[in-house]
Amino acid sequence: MPDISLGRLRGGFCVYWDDADSGKRRRHQLKAGTVREAEAEAIEVYRRETFVARKSAPIVSEIWNAYREDLGDKPTAITMGWTGKAILPHFGALRSDLIERSHCRAYADMRITEGKSIGTVHTELGHLQSALKWAEKVRMIDRATHIFRPSKPESDKRILSRGEAAALIDGAFEPHIRLAIILMLGTAARIGSLLDLTWDRVSFEGNNINLRLPDTVTRKGRANVPMNAMVRAALSSAQDAALSDYVVEYAGGPIKSIRSGFQGAVARSGIGHIRIHDIRHTAAVTMLSEGVNMTKVSQMLGHSNTATTFKVYGRYLPGHMQDAADVLDFTRIRTA
Repeated sequence: MPDISLGRLRGGFCVYWDDADSGKRRRHQLKAGTVREAEAEAIEVYRRETFVARKSAPIVSEIWNAYREDLGDKPTAITMGWTGKAILPHFGALRSDLIERSHCRAYADMRITEGKSIGTVHTELGHLQSALKWAEKVRMIDRATHIFRPSKPESDKRILSRGEAAALIDGAFEPHIRLAIILMLGTAARIGSLLDLTWDRVSFEGNNINLRLPDTVTRKGRANVPMNAMVRAALSSAQDAALSDYVVEYAGGPIKSIRSGFQGAVARSGIGHIRIHDIRHTAAVTMLSEGVNMTKVSQMLGHSNTATTFKVYGRYLPGHMQDAADVLDFTRIRTA
């Protein structure tokens, strides 16, 4: 939070701070009508006025840190703490308007030479682009420079068969790991949303699970999904033994990760290598392959629109284009 203060002026709110160069107090009237609105507007005014006063564009490290501060406790802010360790030594001292395509290519080449995947580089440079777009939005800079990124590779998704999914459940000996796997398969939810899930958002009367959190908490879409018989039975048993407010718990408390327990279940199941997120892919592809409408699948996944769902999973369903291919059969005699 910048070193600023809120006050009252002419019946409304104002923001004031001590100018770092002159030592004089600066004050600006705000348009906000509530304290919460005034707090947000005050930060925007401070950043705009202090950077305008300098008559030069801020450097990347200033934008990066201001953006993380604005994100607060959102997951992206935490992730950018790690990606910043790679981005800032390369771009941090640059003015945002001086970043060129050659800087981005040099960065990508350097990171790949260091053994990082193209996907990792794509994410790191994506955070840089997001920070610049945010800076443009709050008027720290006039225009966000386009950040070149290497094409993101298609991920190698592993889709489990029904038999493999059942074997994975059977391979989970620990109750909390078994419950998490059942919920991932039965709701198509991300593991993060399930580890956040509390019993007050599970309704046996309504037969649904509300995976949603306020938009300020997560940037990933989450859904309100119905229970199937498998999920309902697992949740009913878990609730009887619950020691905390969290649905997936261990030793009476929440869990940050199930990675080691999940890998143990994978090893015992004998199904071969699979990542946790592949469970979500398995659920999505299984729904689509068995004829569930794309709109419903999109809603189960928490996607904002069906275009996102089709982009990610459409390639697994070549059969949906069969009628188009049949029209191109020029050896067939049309009867109508």
